Amino acid sequence: MKAMFHIVLLLLAVSSAVESCSPTDRAALLDFKAALHEPYLGIFNSWTGDDCCHDWYGVTCDPQTYRVADIDLRGESEDPFFERAKRTGYMTGTISPEICKLTRLSSLTMADWKGITSEIPPCITRLPFLRILDLIGNKISGRIPAGMGRLRRLTVLSLADNQITERIPPSLTNLSSLMHLDLRNNKIYGPLPRDFGRLRMLSRALLSGNRISGTIPSSISEIYRLADLDLSTNRLSGTIPPSLGKMAVLATLNLDCNKITGPIPASLMNSGVSNLNLSRNGLDGKIPDVFGPRSYFTALDLSHNKLRGPIPRSISSASFIGHLDLSYNHLCGRIPSGSPFDHLEASQFTNNDCLCGKPLHKACN
Repeated sequence: MKAMFHIVLLLLAVSSAVESCSPTDRAALLDFKAALHEPYLGIFNSWTGDDCCHDWYGVTCDPQTYRVADIDLRGESEDPFFERAKRTGYMTGTISPEICKLTRLSSLTMADWKGITSEIPPCITRLPFLRILDLIGNKISGRIPAGMGRLRRLTVLSLADNQITERIPPSLTNLSSLMHLDLRNNKIYGPLPRDFGRLRMLSRALLSGNRISGTIPSSISEIYRLADLDLSTNRLSGTIPPSLGKMAVLATLNLDCNKITGPIPASLMNSGVSNLNLSRNGLDGKIPDVFGPRSYFTALDLSHNKLRGPIPRSISSASFIGHLDLSYNHLCGRIPSGSPFDHLEASQFTNNDCLCGKPLHKACN
């Protein structure tokens, strides 16, 4: 009987050991924590004891292997920690390369802490199971690791609102599973990779607020699933590829605040794009007179360009235009009457060469 009791205790001990996190994972997490400082909320106070798979804030393990699979730490959260404190988080420190010892890591989210600095550890590109990398809203600097393209399972790459510099690495276009790319508001410069279109699974590409130069790669039109493309507030030049207007699901196209020249492709005026912002560029020529029932715009902004000629008559045949801004161009002639012009304001037509009619207070001769 006594022997049986000892066997039961041994089995319980073995079971408990199997269902707790790996000692190497626990050590890696503690080294990761040591490089960070979070003084207000105490989110790391729960990182105690031998079992990092249970009750360690923001840590989730795989239920079969009990290896660390997810780290989800957000500085702006609806978690009770934040609700009780009635504040958002602020964390300083760096992302330690020790994170790379978590070889089964599937997602790393360290978003909106505002004070995390240094660079993205290059070794992160050797985590074969990584699907989500979200470091948005910090002060991370340096480059995007050159080997980023090794992460073939990566579906989300969010590095917006940091201080990342240098060029987009060519290997990025190897991310064949990438669905969401957010690099907004950094200091990235240089051209977009010419083979950007290899990112065939991409649905959102947000790259505004950088220093990206060169021309818009025509290969982007090969991304069948792309619904949202934002390249605004950069230094792009050249012309708009007409093939962008032939994309199957593209709904939002923001190219404002660049140095783009040439004509507006007619394909964009009669496409599936419903939110189109081409303002503050050097576009010239006439507005294509190709509007029709398929033209449905929640917003169409062509202001601050060098467009000339009349407002096309076919614009009245668009199925819907919610917001239209044609100000600061060289347009001339009568503003058409009826929809969508009956609900627009004078400010949306000002500073043109010789537009006349309502809503401007200038009669046509």
